[in-house]
This record gives sequence, structure tokens and C-alpha cells, in this order.
Amino acid sequence: MRHSRLNFDERPILIFWEMTKACLLKCRHCRAEAIPEPLPGELSTEEGKELIDRIRGFGEPYPVLILTGGDPLMREDLEEIVRYATESGLRVGIAPAVTERLLNSLGMLSRYGIRFISISLDGMGETHDYIRGIRGHFETTLEVLRRLTEGDWIPQVNTLVSKESVTDLPDVANLLMGMGVRIWELFFLIKVGRGIELTDLSPQEYEDVVHFLFEVSKYGMEVRTVEAPFFRRVYLTRRNDGLNGEEEDYVERVAERYGLGNLYRRLTKRLIELMGPPQREPSMRSAFTRDGYGIIFVAYNGDVYPSGFAPYRLGNVRSDDIVKIYRENEVLRRIRQAEFGGRCGICEFRHVCGGSRARALALRGDILEEDPACTYVPAGGQGDFMH
Repeated sequence: MRHSRLNFDERPILIFWEMTKACLLKCRHCRAEAIPEPLPGELSTEEGKELIDRIRGFGEPYPVLILTGGDPLMREDLEEIVRYATESGLRVGIAPAVTERLLNSLGMLSRYGIRFISISLDGMGETHDYIRGIRGHFETTLEVLRRLTEGDWIPQVNTLVSKESVTDLPDVANLLMGMGVRIWELFFLIKVGRGIELTDLSPQEYEDVVHFLFEVSKYGMEVRTVEAPFFRRVYLTRRNDGLNGEEEDYVERVAERYGLGNLYRRLTKRLIELMGPPQREPSMRSAFTRDGYGIIFVAYNGDVYPSGFAPYRLGNVRSDDIVKIYRENEVLRRIRQAEFGGRCGICEFRHVCGGSRARALALRGDILEEDPACTYVPAGGQGDFMH
């Protein structure tokens, strides 16, 4: 694991711009509560360009601009925005909905040097179709993935983690590895937007899943998590624990040592059944970001949040400088200094994890409170594990 050398007090590594709420999909967990038509109040083309100019105010290395939504491909001025951003020196990624529009837009995106595309695959077959709200969408997504892996793209696949999707995770991992996808980002459910329609895991099940993801990291997959930063604690705790994944009783030994439940056993046994025992050392890349620390989110109407899943309004780019918001907002300062309540505030992993600020806000009503999904009992502030 490599600690980022970027100073996240000065600049984020990623800025997400929700270009529009418009999207043709009807995903059951949609944070944005996307709709077929754009809402009034979207940043105009000129306001978008002004935002790009303001982002340059962070100085080099500039943050990466991720265009998201809704579906950013629904913006008629997308090419103009992409051109302006890339000619301004920004690196740009895009997180589009998987529709025919995406396939028709690949040529345009390629012309402007965009290689990073993030798309969602939320389970196998019927699970994915159920979550995405469109029958047959699973096969469409696989076709898009084939196009991306065969071309000069760096595809990242995002997968929802909820009760409805969790048992599909080993099969999704196996599918992605077989297709040549090497970046897998797991989005742990936050009850915002239409996400209230789905069922969250229990804290013990969260722990089981992040330990399972540690096993996935042994197969050459770069695993990332959204709103489950305690995956980093698990990685740091387990990377040198001496347990041999090729031993017959490996799964039981891990479960007993770390107090894991039946979900860990089920997922990991299925993973080994599909892919065989792991042949690599575990690996992980992380910049230790969390909501408001290394990332910032600009909503369709210019409101600025710590992240898309933490709708805690910090200002608006129409009236406030995004650089000043990021550097000077008191809540963001406290997030960056890991000044949290409860267990998160005394945890020795608070600077590499810090808990989900979005979940604290959604379930505790306080963005600085402890993450209620984490089962870890900290040592009580007996030093920091990496700062």
C-alpha cells in the first residue's frame, strides 16, 4: 500500500461534477434520484467552464475532474466541456450510464484523450437487471465492457454492495478477471436518494465483506471501496498475518482469528471454487481519501458537498470559490484532521480510514460522528497507525 504524497489540505485528488440529473436508467439505489429530463438550475456551459478555470486555481498537479450524473452523456454540451477541460490541462474521467449513447460517444471521448471510464455492474444477470431497473441491461453492460477491454481504455467497474447484491460478488469478481478488468470499486449502500429502497448489511456483514475483498486482492485485482474505508484497516492488519490461502482449512482459520461470520465463509469459499487458491501476495493502492478529504463533489446546481453520498452543503460554485471552500471550510478541516466523535475519533486507524462520513450523516445526523457500520473496537487513541 502506498501513502499518497499529495497534500490533501491544499487540493483534492478528485473533483466530481454531477453535470445533470438526467438519465434514462431507473436504478434502485440512485444517489442522484435521476430522471429522464434535466432539472432547472443546471450549471450552464459557461458556468461549467468557469468551474474548470476555478479548479486550475488549486495549482499543479491539478485535481482529476470526473464527469458524472445522472448520465453526463445527456448533456448536449458535453464535447465542448470535455474539450475545454482537456485544453485547460485537466485530466478527465467519466462515469456514464451504460446505454447505446455511450457506445456512440466512445470516438468523441477518445479524441480528447479520455481513457478512464467508470461503469456499473451490480451483480450477475437478474440481480443487475433488478437493480438497474431494465431487463436485459446485464448483457448490454457486458458488451460495453468487451468494447472497453479490447480498446485503449482503462475501465473501472463499480458494484453496489447491499443485501440484494452481496452474494453475487465472487461471481462478479471472476467475471471481471476473465474479461481483463483490473479495477473494481465496491459502493457500499448509503441510504440517500433512491437507495432507501434497498436493504443494507449489518455491521458484522460489512466486516465479512471487506475481509472477502482482501481475499480478492490476492488475485491481481485492484480493489477500491466507497463508503467502506475500513477496508484499509483490514488490509493493513492482515497483509502480513502469515495465513496461507492454499491450506485446506484457510477460510475457517481466518474466520476464527478475526471473528468473521457465515457471509465471509460463503463468499470466500465461492471465490476459491471459481478461481482456485490465490497465487499472489495481497496488493492495494490507496490515497487514503474519504468524503471531503482528497475528494469534493459539485452538484448539478453548483452546490458543493464533501461527496456525492454526503449531501452536506458547503457552498455553491456560482457564488463561492471551490478552492476557498475546500481549503477553508471548518467541517472539511475537521474531516481532514480526523476530528471525529465516538470510536472513529479515538481509533488508531483514523487517518487512513476515518469511517464513512456519509453514513455518519445519514444514520447519525452528524457528519463528524462515528461510522455505525464499523465493528472495530479501537485501542483508545494509543498512537496513530500511519499519518
